[in-house]
Amino acid sequence: MDHLLTRVLEVWRPTAVPDGLGGQHTTLLRVGTVRAKVDQPSAGDRLVAAQSGGRHTHTVYLRPGAAVARHDELRGDGQRFTVHHVFEPSAPVYRRADCELTQTEGEP
Repeated sequence: MDHLLTRVLEVWRPTAVPDGLGGQHTTLLRVGTVRAKVDQPSAGDRLVAAQSGGRHTHTVYLRPGAAVARHDELRGDGQRFTVHHVFEPSAPVYRRADCELTQTEGEP
């Protein structure tokens, strides 16, 4: 499977940090990198996501047990993906993250 994981993505995780006034705010902190394969989801996958009110623009395949969780952001090659769901099959061959591509202002 590793030969299919042709991209390296940074993992950014929402983390509560002190605001200096006794409270907290949430910021994204880089927690590591993962090898990945990024694909377009099938029409069926997009339909299921839409029926539940979610957005699924890309499917990211990872090594089994990769440290990626819901609400993480995956970054690489000028792209940012927000992780909405993470799945592992019953036989731990890979880990799958259903993501939404986030485009910043001015991107095509």
